[in-house]
Parts: sequence; structure tokens; C-alpha cells
Amino acid sequence: MSTTLQVYAREATSKSELKRIRSSGKIPGVVYGKGLERPSTISVDAKELAAMLRSHPNAVVEIDLPGAGKHPVMMSELQRDSLTRQVTHIDFHRINMNEKISTSARLDVTGTSIGEKEGGMLQLVIHEVAIECLPKDIPDSISIDVSGLEMGEHLTVNDLKLPAGVTATQDPETVLIAVLAPQKERTEEELDAINDDDEEDRKHNEAAMAVEKD
Repeated sequence: MSTTLQVYAREATSKSELKRIRSSGKIPGVVYGKGLERPSTISVDAKELAAMLRSHPNAVVEIDLPGAGKHPVMMSELQRDSLTRQVTHIDFHRINMNEKISTSARLDVTGTSIGEKEGGMLQLVIHEVAIECLPKDIPDSISIDVSGLEMGEHLTVNDLKLPAGVTATQDPETVLIAVLAPQKERTEEELDAINDDDEEDRKHNEAAMAVEKD
């Protein structure tokens, strides 16, 4: 298991104590799941957690629970401050390494599409795809090659080349990425015509309102 995270035991759950934990550079959390006698209240270093969330948010993490030994876990819930978006609490769920789990994997776009070379715009519709696999088979990302896409074409979940042991659980027809045609720039004559139409609509509306008042 490549990802580890240092956790610390905590006892208090009062608002003042949770605030003190956060001000000290740590994030309060809970670990629960099969294989644990009871949920464990913990805290983790905020910087270490932030680094994990940036690089491997869906990874299996090994933690050493004080008094309970080492356990494989995955993040199950993340709470953030509504204004600052800073993480305020995290839940970890203990997993069984021999049982398949449902999770997500980030899409890694490779290549330059034919459509882009012709002036189109590449749009990533979905950044992650839902998958099912054994914990050991969770990929860091899933590569999606767009080099063959022409203007107006797209790729779906069904087009993905998944690693061995990994199954996509989303609708196979879900669009992941598309090449959009560039928006046509309007000429001055077209813009003048649009403005004239808008002015005409405004006059009709004013006239209609005047009739209603009468």
C-alpha cells in the first residue's frame, strides 16, 4: 500500500475543543467500519491531508490507529466551511482488501484532437468516472486519448480502455469529452440587425403595455 497517513487520537468533541484542534493545524475526523470494535475519533495534519486530497483523493490509505493497529481505509465524507472552503472534518471508512468497492477515478486526457487543430474547443464534461474493483486495483487515473476526435465528435464511458480488474459502473453512453465547433463571430451587419430587432421588440412591448393601461 503506497499511501499512508499519520493520525492522532482525540477524545473531546466539544465545539471549543474542535476549534482548538483546527487552530493547531489539524483536522478532526472519525474512522469506522467492519473490523473495528467501535468508531475511533482522530485528527490528521491539515497540510498532509491537503496533499493527499490533491494527489490521491480516492486512494486506499493505511493508517495506524492508536490502540487499534494498522488498517486500510478510504475517505467517505469530507466537510468544508461554506465560506472559506477549508476542510473542517473528515470521515474514513475501513475497507476489506479482498472485497470489491465502488469508487471514482480521475480522467487523464492525452493527445490533441483533430477538431482542436481545426479550431474547435475540447470540453471535458466529466472529470471522474465511477468504477468498481478490488482496493489494490484502484488506478490513480484513467487515460483517455482524444487524438482521433474530429469536430463535433465525443467519447463516452464505453470508449474507455480500463485497467485489468476495473469495471465502469456509469451508463456506457455517458459523454465524457467532446470537441465543440467554434462559435461563429457575427459581422457588424448581423449585430446591427440583432440590435434593430431588439429595439423593435422593445417598442412593441411598450405599445402593448400602453394599450393595457388604457
